[in-house]
Amino acid sequence: MPREISAMKETQGEALRQLVLTTPPGELGFTRDAAFPSAYGILMDWDVGGVVVTVMALRDGTANLYSTSTFGVVGGGDESVREATDHYVRLAGQHVDSSQAVSDYPYPETSQVYFYILTYDGVRRCMGDEPAIKGGSDPTRDLYHAAQAVLTELRQLADRKDTHSRGSAHENEDDSK
Repeated sequence: MPREISAMKETQGEALRQLVLTTPPGELGFTRDAAFPSAYGILMDWDVGGVVVTVMALRDGTANLYSTSTFGVVGGGDESVREATDHYVRLAGQHVDSSQAVSDYPYPETSQVYFYILTYDGVRRCMGDEPAIKGGSDPTRDLYHAAQAVLTELRQLADRKDTHSRGSAHENEDDSK
């Protein structure tokens, strides 16, 4: 049965985040295998100037950026995004043993970073301290940097699409003259 997104009191990004966190892996078409034996996805939440940003990645190369404001990017499909996503999800699998099983998914406080690891047995959370991550002493720093790599690839993909769209618009203008 398909799940519906209810965004009456939450932004679309918040609704999509909740949907990913609560949809069983089988409904997404994911089963445990040798390539992804423990985790099939991961979300990183962190506060950026009063807005919580979420970088989500799934084992199939899906990568999205959600926020508690109206901003978000639903993307992926590009090879560079898939490669960054693959690395991020595989790293998540390495953090399963150091994470805690959770059934609620709050956003982090300022200077905290939450990593929600999507496993075949439920959602798990690792918590990091952003100053310690940036200082190189937090054990979740590799997840943070992998999420930033996914974010970079999503930004570059959006820039390429935007440049292509503007180029096509200019070509159409030239054709009409």
